Amino acid sequence: MVEDRVDSGCTVGRAAEIVGVTVRTLHHWDEIGLATPSQRTPAGYRSYTPDDVHRLHRIVAYRESGLSLDAVREVLDDATAEIGETLRVQRSQLAERIRDLQRLDQRLERLGEAHERGILLSDEEQTETFGSDWDPARSSEARMQWGGSLQWAQFAERSATRSRDEWRALADAMSALQVALGDALDRGVQPGSAEANELAERHRGIFSNFFPLSREMQVCLGRMFESDPGFSAHYDGIRAGLASWFRRIVDESARAHGIDPDAAVWR
Repeated sequence: MVEDRVDSGCTVGRAAEIVGVTVRTLHHWDEIGLATPSQRTPAGYRSYTPDDVHRLHRIVAYRESGLSLDAVREVLDDATAEIGETLRVQRSQLAERIRDLQRLDQRLERLGEAHERGILLSDEEQTETFGSDWDPARSSEARMQWGGSLQWAQFAERSATRSRDEWRALADAMSALQVALGDALDRGVQPGSAEANELAERHRGIFSNFFPLSREMQVCLGRMFESDPGFSAHYDGIRAGLASWFRRIVDESARAHGIDPDAAVWR
């Protein structure tokens, strides 16, 4: 541009204004020997010649293309440097960065959706995965109740990377456990026995796929399964009295690990 023309030496401030960088940037480029003003004023201040400013413009152009300062120095100072090849390499690296950013964008999108929806499966996929008695609205209801908790955040973070097959494997594991719980109740397995404790630990292990479940938290969960009409109906639908029996085996398992169930809190 006409107003950017330099017919003689100019100050560092004027040079910075012309090429659109800061004075601090020009001082840095001077310090590392990338762009050093080649004149001095009568007062002893360094001054940029027209050729110096042209070099600054070239540095800015290559920096804006993503080249490092070392790469810019090589392009400008090495007569054997293949500028076209350097730029092709830079484009290849940029393309990979774009792919990385696109993958990151996809992960962020899924994570955001998981925080909003919980399970990232369509209603139809949820029914096919969890069974015909599954209500897809449960995920929205869970978010309404626990959406601000640490456990919901942990659940969402894991849900964001969980595939449909992984959900199906978890659903199968939970179904198998519920069958085992019902069979144990039928056989008169007593809370506090080795088998009952193993079942309680098996439940805690499966549930910890959703978020880390401490034994104290499992006690609180057992209480909810017994007292909440929806949960108790589900468990008692598997076997009459299963909700209360499950709460008792969890309590006894906690006691075996030195935890007083009556004092357990969600943490």
